[in-house]
Amino acid sequence: MAEDRPLVVSLLAGDGVLGAFGLGVAAEVFGYDYRRLGMPRFDFAVVTDRPGLVRTDTGLTLYVEHGLERLAVSDIVLVTAWEKLSHPVPPSVLEALRAVHARGGQIVSHCTGAFVVAAAGLLDGKRATTHWRHAGEMAARYPAVDVDPRVLYVDEGTIISGAGTASGVDALLHLVRREWGAAAANGLAREMVVPPHRDGGQAQYIDEPVARCEDDLLGLVLDWARAHLAEDISVEVLARRALMSPRSFARRFKATTGTTPHAWLLAQRLAAAEALLEESDAPVEEIARLVGFGTAAGFREQFSRRRGVSPRAYRQTFRTGSGQVEVVPAGEGTAA
Repeated sequence: MAEDRPLVVSLLAGDGVLGAFGLGVAAEVFGYDYRRLGMPRFDFAVVTDRPGLVRTDTGLTLYVEHGLERLAVSDIVLVTAWEKLSHPVPPSVLEALRAVHARGGQIVSHCTGAFVVAAAGLLDGKRATTHWRHAGEMAARYPAVDVDPRVLYVDEGTIISGAGTASGVDALLHLVRREWGAAAANGLAREMVVPPHRDGGQAQYIDEPVARCEDDLLGLVLDWARAHLAEDISVEVLARRALMSPRSFARRFKATTGTTPHAWLLAQRLAAAEALLEESDAPVEEIARLVGFGTAAGFREQFSRRRGVSPRAYRQTFRTGSGQVEVVPAGEGTAA
């Protein structure tokens, strides 16, 4: 990117579908003079296919004077949340995005803005993310895209996709860090009063309710298992309580809950561990015992793999106590 002129940054807006939050995040990063932090000067503006009044998803109205022609001279193009997925993307917008990509411009999508970039065909064969709530729909609409709902952002070089809502901050801080260095990103994070880097991904925020069980006997067995997670629970143990053979029990279990006994137990243990991390002062070793992981090491491994963040980091993020300073037990340290 040239240094003898301001970098041209354009945010793509559609009437009635522009995400107000994403607009605010973009304006915070590119709308101010941060040269004292080691960042370049920016020429930031909003563009749309039909210049004039544009409504945001929250009903706010702003006047957009720039049309799509500005994208032809833009170094960075931001595609914020496209809040109405049923609202078609104008062909002129898709063509303009393809032209930006063809000449090597940087495209950054935020939340459901990834749907717009995918509609242009620019994510085919690439990994991308969007808000976890819409990841399934994106994967179904665009099967050529490798949709990852677990992460906060994906960097594919000239295309960066950010996940839902606040992860737009993470994606743009990543871009700043990549282009202008860690000192610039850290300084900008301080200005925005946000962490320069968040551990984990979207997996820690996804609410995963337990599948409803319509089978009365099986329901009683599941209730028993939830109350005895600290014990060594095998398929054989569950099958005996259900008065069935292990093979028949496994088939009935899968047909009723949609998952396997092992996967269900793991989910229950992780959910119980989350509650203890949020609501108790129990050390990781004790939580591992209470929910049936046996060892702290095994618990840390499973929790980090499934939630994308360590037990200690999860507790620090979701702590709901009285505001007391948490004392980390000896031996937990950074390994958690």
